[in-house]
Amino acid sequence: MNQANPQNPETDLFDPVQLGPITLRNRIVMAPLTRSRVGQGDAPGPMNAQYYAQRASAGLIVSEATNISQQGKGYAFTPGIYTEAQVAGWRLVTDAIHAKGSRIFCQLWHVGRISHPSLQADNALPVAPSAVTPNGKAFTETGFQPHVTPRALETAEIPGIVAQYRHAAECAKRAGFDGVEIHAANGYLLDQFLRDKTNLRTDAYGGSIENRARLVLEVTQAVVDVWGAERVGIRISPVSPANDIADSNPEPLFTYLVEQLNRFNLVYLHVVEGATGGPRTVEGGFDLQKLRRIFNGIYMANNGYDLPLAVQARTTNAADLIAFGRPFISNPDLVERLKTGGPLNPLDKSTLYGGDARGYIDYPSLAEAA
Repeated sequence: MNQANPQNPETDLFDPVQLGPITLRNRIVMAPLTRSRVGQGDAPGPMNAQYYAQRASAGLIVSEATNISQQGKGYAFTPGIYTEAQVAGWRLVTDAIHAKGSRIFCQLWHVGRISHPSLQADNALPVAPSAVTPNGKAFTETGFQPHVTPRALETAEIPGIVAQYRHAAECAKRAGFDGVEIHAANGYLLDQFLRDKTNLRTDAYGGSIENRARLVLEVTQAVVDVWGAERVGIRISPVSPANDIADSNPEPLFTYLVEQLNRFNLVYLHVVEGATGGPRTVEGGFDLQKLRRIFNGIYMANNGYDLPLAVQARTTNAADLIAFGRPFISNPDLVERLKTGGPLNPLDKSTLYGGDARGYIDYPSLAEAA
């Protein structure tokens, strides 16, 4: 067993662990982090490959959220995984990570209503389960614009949404990823179908919990058909209000969802514990550990983790893998810093989204700082 540092008890956080057929060098995951840094055609380039390679000491990297189609895009300068140019761009990233001995899953993303016509083909309206306008603004190429009222998907269009996920999963395989993560969290399309605030449908995809969960399960089946369950994970955020999302009774909804996901034998369940990027407290007495107990695969915990909290989660077996987000942005060698008790670089929030190399690939490692 490794020792985190002299101030911390022994922990297996830095020891290898098995994730399906893949051996991870440690239990630390780089969480998906939107940085809005890709160029023409929404394809990654050499700078993106350098950024990920700098952070390859993580046992597993989950890519920034990656659009499964033009329709699925909701933020300017975010990558896609549906064209040949994007496949080639991501191959630069996956090759760079594999050369460093790490592993990477592609997070498959459709934003649904959290978009803007300027980001859509032919200035079309964003799509959603129902025509419910989100509060907030979209990040477009000309700055922030208020969200519009989305167009409700017709029942006959939903197989086409599933097909978009299948196509993106196939592209991710050709791009050299080690697996994929279905993004069903943070108020994006799949989460919008799950929640009764955003899903007002009266067809087979609305109303009951079973109906609202239907699309997530159909997407999961399609992605598993491409990759095999041992290389597919899913991300959920049961109590997060991100992107103006909510549900009147999340506990039975997500309990049912996780129970149904078990039939696929997915390799991991990635849970945002609390409000995305905010408080970890859970209102209403919903113990998210219930989902860990139900799920029959690896449980990945996310949201506000630092080293003591991560060590505690492993000591109490509250999680198998721990995902760190923003600390990885400003600390490319975060694993080494956690392991040795090294100081963390401060985060420059002004460079989080968009821009160039500054605040992206120029944060120093401990060795460079020395």
